Amino acid sequence: MQLTGSEIIAECLLEQGVDTVFGYPGGAVLNIYDALYKYSDKITHILSAHEQGASHAADGYARTTGKCGVVIATSGPGATNLVTGIATAYMDSIPMVAITGNVSNDLLARDSFQEVDITGITMPITKHNFIVKDVNDLANVIRKAFRIAMSGRKGPVLIDIPKDVTGAKCEYTPEKPRQTENSLVSLKADFEAAAKAVNAAKRPLIYMGGGVISSDAEKELLAFAEKIDCPVATSIMGLGGFPASHRLYIGTIGMHGGYETGKATDNCDLIITAGARFSDRVAGDREKFGKEATIIQLDIDKAEINKNVKINYSLVGDLKDTLACLTEEVETAKHEEWTAQVAEWAEKSKVCETPQSEKYAHPYHIIDEVRKLTADDDIIVTDVGQHQMWVSQRYSFEKPRCWCTSGGLGTMGYGLGAAVGSAVAHPEKRVVLFTGDGSFHMNLNELATVRSYNLPVVIVVLNNTVLGMVRQWQKLFYGNRFSQTDPHRKTDFAAVAEAFGINGMRINNDSEAADVLKKAFESNEPVVIDCRISPDENVLPMIPPGKTVDDMITEME
Repeated sequence: MQLTGSEIIAECLLEQGVDTVFGYPGGAVLNIYDALYKYSDKITHILSAHEQGASHAADGYARTTGKCGVVIATSGPGATNLVTGIATAYMDSIPMVAITGNVSNDLLARDSFQEVDITGITMPITKHNFIVKDVNDLANVIRKAFRIAMSGRKGPVLIDIPKDVTGAKCEYTPEKPRQTENSLVSLKADFEAAAKAVNAAKRPLIYMGGGVISSDAEKELLAFAEKIDCPVATSIMGLGGFPASHRLYIGTIGMHGGYETGKATDNCDLIITAGARFSDRVAGDREKFGKEATIIQLDIDKAEINKNVKINYSLVGDLKDTLACLTEEVETAKHEEWTAQVAEWAEKSKVCETPQSEKYAHPYHIIDEVRKLTADDDIIVTDVGQHQMWVSQRYSFEKPRCWCTSGGLGTMGYGLGAAVGSAVAHPEKRVVLFTGDGSFHMNLNELATVRSYNLPVVIVVLNNTVLGMVRQWQKLFYGNRFSQTDPHRKTDFAAVAEAFGINGMRINNDSEAADVLKKAFESNEPVVIDCRISPDENVLPMIPPGKTVDDMITEME
């Protein structure tokens, strides 16, 4: 049948199982939006306040569903406004297809109005990108884009489409989407060698990351850890991939991880790394990381093997398969002495907490009260900064795809858009956004989106009136020279919320927290809660960059 390019886009989205897209219209995508109007009974479009918010919403939708997020933007500034969101998804291996319009073919490379080379701009931050100059190629490119985004190590793909292509007609033939296949790369001998190392270990440690969640390999990891009786530490991206209440779970690893995870890393004789990449926030001193350990790395991306830390054995393939195969090969074991030692370190892991104050609320207290009101499968979103680390330390995540945060790129302003995407994807769940005043200032315009679609997101602003994490580094490493981290802003976030038509609340100290939060949750409406915390609260413990657990800071002078 003969269809326009825009109709082909809509039909291909339906082929791929897409029922929700995020975006913002503009001149170069008018044809696409006209088609979306015709397909509005099949494809829901969520209009953001800014294209960056739309990209983060598509990201949040993808993280919490496991599906591919889709975002649409017009040419020029619309396309460039997606860049931060695309980079955020790229760094955390989140599947996304970004569709951008461009000027017509005859206007390309002429510095035309709202023309930009978005494929050139995004080449380093996408798995692949395309510019489609012939409508006859459009359907196959869209199908290929989804396969690339969802196969192997997942990530974002961009399709740039000149306006005349979206209006041109050609023959369209429907196709069923091809199943993505992530076959095993490693040989049986590799599994046998790795299993031999596991069987010989007396003090093993599993270090897991976001790859476990991306591969839906949580059950396989749990079975493996229980079979070999091995403590499990997680990166920030891996939270929820192993239940926090499990006896083998010991918490987050790295810069703001616990004393017990640092000591376990230093004293184990084997590290089994599953879907993690030894980033600088985990392996501060790469030469001394796991200094007494043999290291086995399981990853779907061969490029990650030996990239940051020298390893001894590698198993390349989808973790759902590699973990299952390795579990079959290893012997059942008990490491009671080792697990008892790790538990003893956990008991000694004490951080100096600020005493309760009538002047401020304590971030841990706020987080604890929120946890009492949420179910295990409710979704917790954060922006980036101190509040992000406090939540990762304090909130107990029991299930996968319930934690939504920017790990690799560390994008301030990510949270509100991601909360929109999460709430749209899961209307049956409660979505809570923890943010800081610095992050919230960046993209609070998406409150308009929250209100427009009446998304019952509880937004908890841990407001210390400073740029807390940067200020903490200035305390530790720059002699208390607080350059531009005390902005003296007077923003009343509760009043701002009211201006957007959203209920605004305040928590001034710990004694107010339980009642205010209970009221917010019971309202089943979007709520912004301005929580006043001390500007001198710090994220502890902390291992300074490039250092080890021996240099861990547990209290500030």
